[in-house]
Amino acid sequence: MDNELKEKVIEALETIRPFLHQDGGDVELVNIDEFLNVELKLLGNCQSCSMSAMTLKAGIEEAIKRAVPQIKSVTALNTK
Repeated sequence: MDNELKEKVIEALETIRPFLHQDGGDVELVNIDEFLNVELKLLGNCQSCSMSAMTLKAGIEEAIKRAVPQIKSVTALNTK
C-alpha cells in the first residue's frame, strides 16, 4: 500500500468520520490494492445499518474519490 495514497485516503475518511460517529458508526481502512481499489471495514452501527450501502457509496466513496481521484472503487468487506 502506497503510503502517500494511504494518507490521502485516511484524510478523506477523517472528513466523513464525524457524520458516522453521530449515528454510532465508524470506518477503518483495510487495504488499497495495486489496482487502486480501496477496501474498508464498517464499524459500530454502520455494520448493521440498512442504509450502510448508501452511506458507503454516497458518502464515504464520494469523499475518498474527491480527495484521491485516481481511486477506482471503494468497497466494504463486511456489508451484507
